[in-house]
Amino acid sequence: MVYTPRSARHGALLVGTVAVLGLLSACGDGSGAHSAGPATVSGTAAPARDTTEPPVSSTATAPSPTHPAHPAKTGSASAPRTTGTAGGTGATTTPAAVSTRCHTAELRAAVGRNDPGAGQENFPVVLTNTSARTCTLRGYPGAAFVDTAGTQLGPDPRREPGTPVTVTLKPGHSAWAGLTFSNPEISGAKTATPATLLVTPPDERAPLKAAWRGGPVPVAGNSSSVRLTVLAPGTGP
Repeated sequence: MVYTPRSARHGALLVGTVAVLGLLSACGDGSGAHSAGPATVSGTAAPARDTTEPPVSSTATAPSPTHPAHPAKTGSASAPRTTGTAGGTGATTTPAAVSTRCHTAELRAAVGRNDPGAGQENFPVVLTNTSARTCTLRGYPGAAFVDTAGTQLGPDPRREPGTPVTVTLKPGHSAWAGLTFSNPEISGAKTATPATLLVTPPDERAPLKAAWRGGPVPVAGNSSSVRLTVLAPGTGP
């Protein structure tokens, strides 16, 4: 039997132990690689996709500005514009212009004295401002003869050619239009005697009543036309 020094035996044992541990380590690494599941990666990595498409982050993102999530409603982009004063909170409006026209309820109608001439009868029809405000008249009045029952006698008067002017009436002031017709005794026209002359101010609908004291008026036949002139300031020529 060959004697081996104790130190040599210890060295051989150490070498063998290291070799065994190396083999065990190699086997352990191989089994771990096959048995272990896929590693979980934290972050935003997505499941595998076709390499031609970029990965999608798992974190929710806002819709693209060019492709809104919901259709835009017409008119929702901006609020209606209002006109306001600086520092104000509400819209301002411009008041409508106040009419200066004289209304029927603000006037009184009357028939002035006849001023005959050249076979013509000429009566001034006068409108007087009875209100507390200044108002205006412009153009032709309307007129119609009626009897005591209110029935119209003859056609409406015709308008004499003329240029309308605006007549401003202060309270108590008047404007007049000429009412003219041929003398029936000369013209031979059929006549009737009115009780009232209805006078409608320009641009109004409701008439005023003026007592008629001018005698018979032509209502039919030759030269039966009654004529009216435009309104002018005053109470007559």
